[in-house]
Amino acid sequence: MGRRTKARECAFQMLYQWDATAEPLEHLALGFWRVRSTTPETQARAEALARGTIAHSERIDALLVAAARNWRLDRMAAVDRSILRLGSYELLAEPQTPAAVVIDEAIELAKRFGEADSAGFVNGVLDAIKRKLREPARSDEQA
Repeated sequence: MGRRTKARECAFQMLYQWDATAEPLEHLALGFWRVRSTTPETQARAEALARGTIAHSERIDALLVAAARNWRLDRMAAVDRSILRLGSYELLAEPQTPAAVVIDEAIELAKRFGEADSAGFVNGVLDAIKRKLREPARSDEQA
């Protein structure tokens, strides 16, 4: 597993704990790293992803609600919600990372940690968010 993939997995797991407990990330990270080992670079990347996701959680949650039609945030599976938050943060705040990479990595997390239909759900929601955030607005006028 590559460093970026490992960092995403760790960030997702911290976000899942944050979602379940609402504890500050600093507290969660201390306990998290006591039972896991990785390189300092991967640890720093994971914490940066989790911190950024939490810092932008209000905007991210609004994006999720808009993209996941007929789904309230509190009705989504906690695993899916955490993966979607992480992927949305990357699409929103890290334009240098290709959207296809962000979505593929989120799908892999969903396959590994979610339910049977999680990968498709994550794919659909993040694709809708990608279109909203990263694709240029199309004008009604044709040149």
